[in-house]
Amino acid sequence: MANKYEIVKKSILDKILRGTYQKDQQLPTESDMMSTFSVSRYTVRRAISDLENEKFIYRVQGGGSFVADWSDTKKFEEVPKVIGILSTHVASYIFPAIIDGADQVLSENGFSLILANTHNDPVRERTALINLMSQNLGGLIIEPTQSAIDTPNVDLYQQLDQMNVPMVFINAGYNNFEGTTLMSDDTAAFYRATNYLIDRGHQKIVGIFQVSDSQGVHRLEGYLKAYQDHPNILPNCMPIMYKSDEVSDALQSTNELLLKEPNKRPTAIITYNDQLAIRIIDLIHDIGLKVPEDISVIGFDDFQLSQYLSPRLTTMTHAKQNMGKDAAKLLLQKIKHHKVTDIVYDSKLIERDSVKDLRKKS
Repeated sequence: MANKYEIVKKSILDKILRGTYQKDQQLPTESDMMSTFSVSRYTVRRAISDLENEKFIYRVQGGGSFVADWSDTKKFEEVPKVIGILSTHVASYIFPAIIDGADQVLSENGFSLILANTHNDPVRERTALINLMSQNLGGLIIEPTQSAIDTPNVDLYQQLDQMNVPMVFINAGYNNFEGTTLMSDDTAAFYRATNYLIDRGHQKIVGIFQVSDSQGVHRLEGYLKAYQDHPNILPNCMPIMYKSDEVSDALQSTNELLLKEPNKRPTAIITYNDQLAIRIIDLIHDIGLKVPEDISVIGFDDFQLSQYLSPRLTTMTHAKQNMGKDAAKLLLQKIKHHKVTDIVYDSKLIERDSVKDLRKKS
C-alpha cells in the first residue's frame, strides 16, 4: 500500500503530466492540500520536496509552489543510465526471456533496469507510467496494454516524447501513438499454422484469439485468411474471441464445442498462445478425449514448457530473447540520436506431437 506522501505526490504529478496544472501555475497551498488529502503538513512538504528535487515544481520563498518547465529542463540533462521496461507481465510466460535479452545488451553498455507490470490493464499502465516518469529515465521499452484499442494514456506518451525520452514498443504498437516497434508477423504465422492443419485433412478448426491485443487481432486475420482461401470448408470456420479478462468464457465456449457428438465437434484447435493451448489440452483430457487422437492442438510462442507436455505441443516460434536484445539495441541507437527502423520477425512452425494427420488411416 502506498504511503500517504506518495499518494499526494502521485496526485499532483498526474495533474502536472495531464496539463491540469500548467507551467508557472501556482499549486494549492499546503493548508489546502492538508485538507484535500487529510494528511499532515509534514506529509505535504515531503511530497512537494520530492517533486522539487525531480524538477517538476519550483518554490518561491514566501510565495508557494509552482509548476516548473519540467519538459524543457529534462531535455538537456545528461542521459541517465537507467532504462524502464513496461510490460503486461514481467515474471511469467515468455516475458522473462524478453527482459533477459534486453538486460544483456543494456548491462553491457552500463545501463540498469527498472521493471513495471501493467497486467494488461490501462489503469495500471497509467500508474506505472507516472511512476516511471518520475525516475529520470534514459529510455523506455514498452509492451502496449490492450493494444487493439487506442490507448487512453496517449497524453503520457506524448509527454514522454516532449521530454525526449526515447521509446521502443515490443510485440505491438498503438494506433493513436506513433513509435518504433518490434513485433512478429502474426497474420502470416497463423495463416501458415491454419493451412498446416487444413493440409492434414482438418476442416473443423476452432481458432481462439485474445482480441483486446492487436497480436490476437492479427492472428485472427491469418486464421480467417486461410479459410477464405479454401471456400469449400469456409462454413466450418469457428473463431472464438475473448478479451484479456475473459479467458474463462473462451474455455467454456470451447468446452461446449468439444462435448458435441464426434461428427459435429472440431478436429483441431489453434490457440492465441501456448499458455492457452496448455489449458485447452487440460480441458480436452478432463472430458475424456485425447490429443491428438481426438483433437489436434497448435499453440504460438514456443513456450519453454511446450516441448515437455504430453503430447509435446506443435507451435510457432516467437523471437523472445532476440526481441529483447534488438529492442535494447534500437533504444541505444535512439539515445544516440541515430535513425532506426521497425523490426518484424518471421515465425517458424515447430512440428511436434499434438497434431494428427487425418489423411493417414489409423
